[in-house]
Amino acid sequence: MTKITLDHTVIKSSNFDVSDDFYRRVFGVEVVKPIESFRVYRLGAVQLNVHGPDIEIPAHILAKTPVMAGNSDMAFEWDGPIEDALAHLEACGVKSHTGIVDTFGRRGKGRSVYFRDPDGSLLEFITYPEGDNDQPPVTPE
Repeated sequence: MTKITLDHTVIKSSNFDVSDDFYRRVFGVEVVKPIESFRVYRLGAVQLNVHGPDIEIPAHILAKTPVMAGNSDMAFEWDGPIEDALAHLEACGVKSHTGIVDTFGRRGKGRSVYFRDPDGSLLEFITYPEGDNDQPPVTPE
């Protein structure tokens, strides 16, 4: 079968200035502004397309129920101890609403910290046990 990978996903922002600042500080994204009502956040091989409050999207490329500010849920792998991810969030002035919890991700059992972006979307930093970073995806038991 042909290799298929995720190219990008979409989030919505109610305020570009606030979102740009948050995603730069917390994720270190590169912010690209191709047009006024649209942003692209690039983080390595990950791209988030960010729809602004006034964007007009042609119906043929719009989801049946369009993404709304605050209704996204995304997990990002943190390369290092989860305690460092929690300290990073605290240094950025971002509060975790879970602390460190055991979770399950693409590569199996992990440890995560959950937090929210300025619009309320749920975000997660996840780590996997040392040595498991090159393991293939697994299915929950």
